[in-house]
Amino acid sequence: MQRERRLLIATTNPHKVEELRDLLGDIPYTLVSLANLHVAQEVEETGVTFAENAILKATEYAALTGELALADDSGLEIDALGGEPGVYSARWAGANVSYEERFRILLARLSSVPTEQRTARYRCVIAVAAPAPRGLLGLAEGTLEGRIADAPAGSGGFGYDPIFYVPEQARTVGQMSLAEKQRISHRARAAARAHDLLLRLAKEDA
Repeated sequence: MQRERRLLIATTNPHKVEELRDLLGDIPYTLVSLANLHVAQEVEETGVTFAENAILKATEYAALTGELALADDSGLEIDALGGEPGVYSARWAGANVSYEERFRILLARLSSVPTEQRTARYRCVIAVAAPAPRGLLGLAEGTLEGRIADAPAGSGGFGYDPIFYVPEQARTVGQMSLAEKQRISHRARAAARAHDLLLRLAKEDA
């Protein structure tokens, strides 16, 4: 009997778990979360790039659980702010600051910046790793280009979605349904590349 293939979605963010389960639902793995495995330990994100943090989380959770692990690091890069908040997106302006307050701070800093110069992007890097000795097995990256809106709009998604305006869609990500977001998001684009990697790994392990 062929052993069950399991893939740990190595994030403590329930929104990311939901999105990644949806994006990777057809791969030949049983998807499990840290909550499913009763893992409460958080990996400290000490990297200075999205790739470094994704690798840290994937490799450390793979070592901790003995499972094949997939982790992502993602965030918002605003050109007029020199790429901020970048890798610090989740804790920018303080660990316990609400997103509503972060919106207020960001929009205040951009108040004198013309619309055409409010360009920004969402960036996501996904790392897939196995327990030692295999370690890191691959990286996948995706981006979504847009700009920062003048004011929040929409209650969908999470994080900075209500202020991330996508010109081609003529609305913010916060105004999209989950299905609409999943067709264009940075995480969807990175997951599509990770999907191909995972299919190759499944064939190798067959």
